Amino acid sequence: MAASVAGYLHTHRERIVAELIEFAGIPSVSTDSAYADGMAAAAQWVAGQLARAGIQQVQILPTARHPVVYGEWLGAPGAPTLLVYGHYDVQPPDPLDAWQSPPFAPQIRDGRLYARGVSDDKGPMLIPIKVAE
Repeated sequence: MAASVAGYLHTHRERIVAELIEFAGIPSVSTDSAYADGMAAAAQWVAGQLARAGIQQVQILPTARHPVVYGEWLGAPGAPTLLVYGHYDVQPPDPLDAWQSPPFAPQIRDGRLYARGVSDDKGPMLIPIKVAE
């Protein structure tokens, strides 16, 4: 199973990286109300990814602040329950002058992807979705 997952991820690497670039380009700073539209867009983006991966009952649940994205897959009766948690918001990008490129304009330099949220937590959040895919 692990080899087939690794093979799938390798085969689809370019598409998955392009999807991470798209996700990282959504400015989703939860602590700044100026980014409210970005938070909503990021929630929609995550819900779409879950649905495309075959996750069932994908929902965007409103809260007092930012929506929760929920989905479940019940395709393995008798198997243990697994909870996967991640967050689609990012830290504020300040100070902007510390960036070599705009924080929400992802760039690949020297084989590495640079953008706010790539490592906390948009990249890590995308991994289990792609594994489920």
